[in-house]
Amino acid sequence: MPVTIARPRSLRGEIIAPGDKSVSHRAIMFNALSNTGTASITNFSPGGDCTATIEIMRELGVEITRNADPNGRGDSLTVKGVGLNGLQEPSEILDAGNSGTTTRLMSGILAGRDILTILTGDDSLKSRPMGRVVNPLTEMGAVISGRAGNTLAPLVFHGGSLRGSTYEMPVASAQLKSCLLLAGLRADGITTLTQPAESRDHTERMFSAMGVNLKTSGLDLVLEPSELNTVDVEIPGDISSAAFWMVAGICHPDAELMIRNVGINPTRAGIITALQMMGANLTLIDERVVAGEPVADVLVKTSQLNGIELSGDIVPLLIDEIPVITVAAAIAEGETVIRDAEELRVKESDRIHTSITWLNGAGIDAVGTDDGMIIPGGGSIGGGQFQSSNDHRLAMSLGIAGLISIDPITIVDPDEAGSSYPDFWKIIQKIGGLIE
Repeated sequence: MPVTIARPRSLRGEIIAPGDKSVSHRAIMFNALSNTGTASITNFSPGGDCTATIEIMRELGVEITRNADPNGRGDSLTVKGVGLNGLQEPSEILDAGNSGTTTRLMSGILAGRDILTILTGDDSLKSRPMGRVVNPLTEMGAVISGRAGNTLAPLVFHGGSLRGSTYEMPVASAQLKSCLLLAGLRADGITTLTQPAESRDHTERMFSAMGVNLKTSGLDLVLEPSELNTVDVEIPGDISSAAFWMVAGICHPDAELMIRNVGINPTRAGIITALQMMGANLTLIDERVVAGEPVADVLVKTSQLNGIELSGDIVPLLIDEIPVITVAAAIAEGETVIRDAEELRVKESDRIHTSITWLNGAGIDAVGTDDGMIIPGGGSIGGGQFQSSNDHRLAMSLGIAGLISIDPITIVDPDEAGSSYPDFWKIIQKIGGLIE
């Protein structure tokens, strides 16, 4: 059912960020492959993407229990490791839903196994490029087939014998990097990866905590085949989810929001850097380390924003937050230019096209480029009715736009937000947003 968001007179409140999706995926997958016992995971991401990872691991014979946390901080799970070679052949096709992270990381886990597995997802996922993981896995000895010349899901994993390799990554991608490192755990020989730029490092951090023999030197990673030791994980709050409230707080004309328990891993915190570059009144409070990940509370207040250029090495550190950055860019004084973000073309939607489409529909004279967009700024966001194009981040960005737009914004398909943030619309109501 559609929802309509209208700008409230003020935005006030305190929000607890839901568990980080990226860390949640890895906590389940890596502990499932460990061989020393049962892991406890708290503040697990509530979204459908991470649920897909749980269900796939269960299909592969991993014992996982899931319970609601009594303090409302997210679900608590236990995972009983089966070891690197203990996964069982599933009787069903494995369904990753809308989750690219699930698909690409599971590809590294399933490659080269003596079992037959088929991995698929929804229509959106089946249109996303998988050749970037299939090709290097094939070079390592995996036997994989798929649609469109082995570049699209469904993917079929026929086995093979993995060997270590030296691979220069064509894109800075945590999903690609993690996929190849997971395959390298079981390979014969050393796996060496060279990244073109920094990307989120949750895999490296968790591997280190689990005793994996992984060495990093600048942008190079060297992995020796290793066993995984079970580790308990307290999931930090998801900065990608918190980013929506950061933008709401700095863009609304009368706002003050406190966002609690936000993971501020430097390889994920590009959104904070970008908003501060724009002049945001944003303060990090009580910075601390939780389960190896830096965490802070984030206080945001109404701000006067300026347009900026985002390009180069910062882009991989905020790639998922660009849809909501466009909301801030629309009302900032001066032009915002986004470059080197061609990865947006192959997300859940073509996020360059879909962002430009709704901005234009709301009266913002933005234009798309091959690798980004140009947003003139200095405008007011108008109302209208928009679709999310099956993209959870676009749906939520439209919700934030509705909190600051002149006229109400209607999102035709708001349920898409559930793949990462099921409580998103409830929180808009909680902080004073008006939903019809």
